[in-house]
Amino acid sequence: MKEKTYIIEGMTCAMCSSAVQKAISKVEGVELSEVNLLTNKATVTMQDTVSDETILHAVREAGYDGSVINELKEVILDVDGMTCAMCVNTVEKDVLKLVGVDSVVVNLVSNQAKVIFNPGLVKTPEIIQQIENSGYQAKVHVAMTSSRYDEQKEKLKKQKGEVIIALILSFIVMYIAMSTMLGQFSLPLPEIIHPDVNPINFAIAQIVFSVGVIYLGRHFYTRGIKNLIRKAPNMDSLVAVGTGAAIIYSVYNTVLLILGDHHAVHHLYYESAVVVLALIMFGKYLEAKSKGQTSEAIEALLNLKPKTATLLKEGVEIEIDSDEIALNDLIIVKPGSSIPVDGVIVSGRSAVDESMITGESVPVDKDISDSVIMGTMNASGTLTIQATAILGDTKLAKIVKLVEDAQAHKAPISKLVDKISGIFVPAVMAIAVLTFIVWMLVTKDIEQSLLHFVSVLVIACPCALGLATPTAIMVGTGQGAKQGIFIKSAETLEKAAHIDTVLFDKTNTLTHGSLIVTQLHSLKLQQREFLQLFASIEKYSQHPLALAIVENANAENIDLISIDDFEAIHGFGIQGMYNKQKILVGNARLMRENGVSIDQVMKEYSDLSAIGQTVMFMSLDGELAGFVAVADVIKEDANETINALKKQGIQSVMITGDQEQTAKYIAKLAGIDEVIAEVLPEDKGNKVKELQDKGHSVLMVGDGINDSVALVQADIGIAIGSGTDVAIESADIVLMNNHLMDVEKAVRLSKATMRNIKQNLFWAFFYNFLGIPFAMGVFEIFGGPSLNPMIAGAAMAFSSVSVVSNALRLKRFR
Repeated sequence: MKEKTYIIEGMTCAMCSSAVQKAISKVEGVELSEVNLLTNKATVTMQDTVSDETILHAVREAGYDGSVINELKEVILDVDGMTCAMCVNTVEKDVLKLVGVDSVVVNLVSNQAKVIFNPGLVKTPEIIQQIENSGYQAKVHVAMTSSRYDEQKEKLKKQKGEVIIALILSFIVMYIAMSTMLGQFSLPLPEIIHPDVNPINFAIAQIVFSVGVIYLGRHFYTRGIKNLIRKAPNMDSLVAVGTGAAIIYSVYNTVLLILGDHHAVHHLYYESAVVVLALIMFGKYLEAKSKGQTSEAIEALLNLKPKTATLLKEGVEIEIDSDEIALNDLIIVKPGSSIPVDGVIVSGRSAVDESMITGESVPVDKDISDSVIMGTMNASGTLTIQATAILGDTKLAKIVKLVEDAQAHKAPISKLVDKISGIFVPAVMAIAVLTFIVWMLVTKDIEQSLLHFVSVLVIACPCALGLATPTAIMVGTGQGAKQGIFIKSAETLEKAAHIDTVLFDKTNTLTHGSLIVTQLHSLKLQQREFLQLFASIEKYSQHPLALAIVENANAENIDLISIDDFEAIHGFGIQGMYNKQKILVGNARLMRENGVSIDQVMKEYSDLSAIGQTVMFMSLDGELAGFVAVADVIKEDANETINALKKQGIQSVMITGDQEQTAKYIAKLAGIDEVIAEVLPEDKGNKVKELQDKGHSVLMVGDGINDSVALVQADIGIAIGSGTDVAIESADIVLMNNHLMDVEKAVRLSKATMRNIKQNLFWAFFYNFLGIPFAMGVFEIFGGPSLNPMIAGAAMAFSSVSVVSNALRLKRFR
C-alpha cells in the first residue's frame, strides 16, 4: 500500500470535491480517497500497482485537472577534490543530469553541494555515485562540530608539511638546473652533477628530486587527466597538461642525453615543472588557510557549547558529556560557566551574558521561570535549569544551521561566473594550443613554443573566478553572525544591497512595546469599578495593550471577575458578556461599526492621539462607558537609525494598526515622514505589495509574529529582537537583539559584501585578461617582456590568495 497526494485544479464547490472523490474511488486498487476543497488536494491510499497516470486520468474524466505533488528532499554533501570554478560547474551539470534532481548548488569555499531532489526518482547514494563519476569524492554532510574543525586543522597541518617539502625539493632542482646559468654570478655545483662534467648525472639528480614534488602534487595529474578524458577539464587539467608537457619534453631530452647527445643537457625543464607545481601547492595551502578563516564565525558559535555539564539526579551532581543531556533533565550551572542547553530556570537567580548570541554587551538579569540559551555565560549566581531543547533543537544549533545554509547559497550575481567558468578552461587550452602552433610556425623553436604553451596553461586562473563570490558571502554572513545579524541566504545579501524603502512596524519595533496606562475616563461607573470591568475582559487577551491594563489593575489590588462568551475581534478589539450586558472593548472603528457614539469624548480622544497615545473605548449594551489611554515609549536609537538610512538614500515608512494621529506622533519622534495607519495585521502584506507595485524595493522590519505575512511579502524581511521559530521561518534576516541600528547595519553589510564581490570579480577577470596575453608572448613580439612558466605559476597561485584576502577585509566591518 502507498499514500500519495495530488493537486486538483478547477474545483469550486462541495459538489466538485465530491465528484473528484467518487471518480478516484472508482479506480481499481484505490482503498481510500479524501479530497479537500480548501487546499485543492486529494490524498489517496492505494495499492502499489496503481499508477499516478491512472489516478490523474480518472480526475480528468471527471472534468478537472490534476498533478502529482512531489515531496522534495534536501541533502548537503561534502565534495572533495574541487579546485576551481570549472569543478563547480562540472559537478552541478552532472548532478542535474539525474532524473529527479530539482536543483543543485555547489560552493567552492565550503566544498559542499546542496541538492534538492525527488526521493521517489533518485536516491542519495545515486547522487554521490554521480559526483564520484565526475572525478570527485562525496559523502553526506554531518553538521559542523568543534571536533570536525579540529580535523580540518589537522588536514591543513598535513598540507603545510607537504608544501614545505615540495618547496625545498623544487628549490634544490632549481639550484641544480640554474646554478651554472648565472654567468659571473654562477653558484657552486659539485662536479659529480655538473652539466659540463657529468651531464647524465646532472639530469638524473634533477629527476630524483623532481619525483618527490610530482608525487606530492600527484592529485593534479590524477584528477586533471581524468577530467580531461571526461571532456570536463578544470584547473588541475591545466596544471597537469602544462607541467606534464615540460616533464615529458625533459624526459625525452634526458633519453637523448643518455644515448650520447650531450647538447640535450641544455633542453631540460624539470625545474620549470616542479617549481610551478610547488608554487601552486603553496598557493592552494594559503587559499585553504584563508578559506578556513571565512568560516571562523561558525567555529566561534560551535565553541560556545561547553563539552561537559553537571546533571542533578536524585540530589547528586554528576558530570556528563553535554551531548548526553535529555529533555527535562535538571542541570546545575555555576558562576563563570557556559550554559550547556536551552532551558528554563527552576531555582536560583543570576545575570547572564548573552552577548555571544545577541551582540548585547550588558548581562541580562534572570530569575525563576526565565528562559536561558545554550552557549551564554552565567555571570554570577548558581542556577538550576530544566532542559527544554537539546542537540539540533537548541537556538544555537538553529543559528549555526542558518549561517551554514546562508553560506551554501549562491548569489544571483554568480550566474555570470558560472557561464564563463563553463567555457573558461576549454578556451584556455585552445589558446595554449594555438599559441604553440603560431610560435612554432614563426620561430621553428620548439622550446620557446613549449614555454609559451606551458605559461598560458599555468597562468590562467579559474580558481580566482570560482572563489570571488562565495568567499565574500561566507565572510559577510559570518561577520553578521558575530554581531547578532543572521542572514539566511546569499540572495538576501544581494537584494538587501538594492532596497530603497524600509517599512517599520510600530509596536515592539520602533517602540519598546512596554505600555503604561496614562488615563482612565469613566462615563457610567465608578473609576475603580470601571477599571475592574475593563481589566477583567482584557485578561482574556494577549495583546500588549491588554497586558498593560491588567497590570495597572493588579497594581491597584483590584480583583478581576469572570467574563462570559469572550471573543477576540481581530484587528479591532474584544467582546464578552457580564451580568447579561454586552461589553465591547476596542478602537474607535469598532465603536463606529457597532453603532456606539464617541462624540462626547472626541476632543479628549483627538488630544491624546495627537501626542502618540493609544485610546481604547468600552461600551455596555451599545452605550459608551468610557475609555483608557495607553502610551508606548519610542526606542532610543529610532531617530539615529532613520537618519542613518536617509544618508544611504533609503526612505523609511511606518506601518501600524494604531489610529492615524497616534501613529503620526510616533513617526515624527522617529523622524519618519510617511505613515500607513489603522492597518489590520492581515492587510500589512497588501500594503507592502502596494509599495512594490510602485516600483519600490521594500525591506520590512517587524517582530516576526503578527506581521509574518508582511515579512514574507517584502523583498527582504527582518525580524528584530526575536529568536522565535516563526521569525526564523518568516524573515530573511533575523536580528537577535532590539537595536534598531542593526537594521541599518544589515543593509550596510549587504552593500559592503556586494561591493567586495564586484571587486573580486574585477580582479579575477582583469588578472586573466592581462596575464594570458603576457603568457602567449604577445608583448614579446613588440620587444616587450616574456613570461617564464615559473613566474606564471607563482602569479596563478597568488591570484586566488589575493581574492580570498580581499574578501577577508570584510572582517573589519563594524
